[in-house]
Amino acid sequence: MSLALRSLRHRAGGFLASFLVMFLGATMLMSFASMLDTAQDKAVDANSEETLTTLAGVVGGWGLLLVVFAVTSTLTLSVQQRSSDMALLRSAGATPGQVTRMIMSEAAVLSVLASLLAVPSAIFSGRALLEVLIDTDQVLPAVSYHFGPIALGMGVGITFVAATLAATLAARRTARMRVAQAAAEAATGTRRLGRIRIAAAVLFLAGGINLGVMTVVLEHKKTAEIMQTAGSASILVAIGLALLSPLLLRAVTAVLGAPLQRLTGVSGYLTVQNVRRRADRLGTVLMPIILFVGIGTGTFYMQAIENAATTAEGITKTTEQRNIETLNFVVIGTVVLFACIMLVNVLIAATTHRGREFGQQRLVGATPRQVLRMVGAEGVLLALTGVLFGSIAALATVLPFTVARTEDVVPDTSLAIYLTIVAIAAGVTLLASTATARRRLRTPAVEAVAA
Repeated sequence: MSLALRSLRHRAGGFLASFLVMFLGATMLMSFASMLDTAQDKAVDANSEETLTTLAGVVGGWGLLLVVFAVTSTLTLSVQQRSSDMALLRSAGATPGQVTRMIMSEAAVLSVLASLLAVPSAIFSGRALLEVLIDTDQVLPAVSYHFGPIALGMGVGITFVAATLAATLAARRTARMRVAQAAAEAATGTRRLGRIRIAAAVLFLAGGINLGVMTVVLEHKKTAEIMQTAGSASILVAIGLALLSPLLLRAVTAVLGAPLQRLTGVSGYLTVQNVRRRADRLGTVLMPIILFVGIGTGTFYMQAIENAATTAEGITKTTEQRNIETLNFVVIGTVVLFACIMLVNVLIAATTHRGREFGQQRLVGATPRQVLRMVGAEGVLLALTGVLFGSIAALATVLPFTVARTEDVVPDTSLAIYLTIVAIAAGVTLLASTATARRRLRTPAVEAVAA
């Protein structure tokens, strides 16, 4: 614990990405969990209580899964970036248990601090959420907002458990390596996917496919039920594909590597070699791209398909249907925004850590422009891979819901939603990575290597 506190104090910038994800995750969890505190008031009527409880349970549950995944991926990246430090500790006599406990302690302290600091923002966003429910006539105006022990307990407790569990899983493999193996992996950045991760990916993919099948076979008149199963399908498939991101990135690089090198020359060569050697670390950056594209495309198109089907049937939307649609967009927007912020956060953290690598490349002859073009080419590969497999994840929602709701296979909706999501994903990926790399390249090469 003493070493963990010193590490947090002297390397605060290195923990910023993990802190931000925990802060935003705790904010989202407590915002929706506060609906349960609000529902506990005796003055709340039965219908309002059911709405508040259902919203907190369904959305909070998916939010919980995304927060756990986000914290795990960010902490995994942090541990990978510090593998050389852990190899040094091992060579100095630290045991695997001591290294693991140090990382767990860092994550525990960080999670509690982030959760407590997130309380004011959670109260603000929770009040805003209740206002939306009142404005859409799903909760009576007389209901007053309460932020209590349920929200605080879930925010702090879940973030703490997610952080410590993620830190344990991330540190366990590196801490148990032999010193020479850990040092070699720290230098090359190469590592194989663990069996637990592969098994988890298979389970998520199977679960998403199962929900897609359920969407097709359920009674088509039960729109609310098929929207639940269809919407959940793309989330599970996106998480499953994200867990396999290093393998997916290597596969895409194997196909596009040669054309990329012919088009961009030295920068393309550097890109392909770097991706092949560091696919595990770049795979962590790929994860939020897949989530953002998959969840955003799937859920927004599901609502668009529902709107088009309702219009084609000549049915006038009731006030309740319009209110539910508004709430759906608010909830979907919250989840997608979290995935987008996670993408920016991970990209900046991953690129910032590469200052020494950029310095080494410049010392062996690469120009700053070539290094910057390499980062841009990596961004293109990441964006293409993320859009490809995110789109596949979205199909787990779009196709089954289209069949169930309209009996067609291809939805009769505009491509504008998809193109907008793709443009945002690609733009954020390229802008965040190249802007951060440009800032790192301002440091002289000798200073960057010596840092």
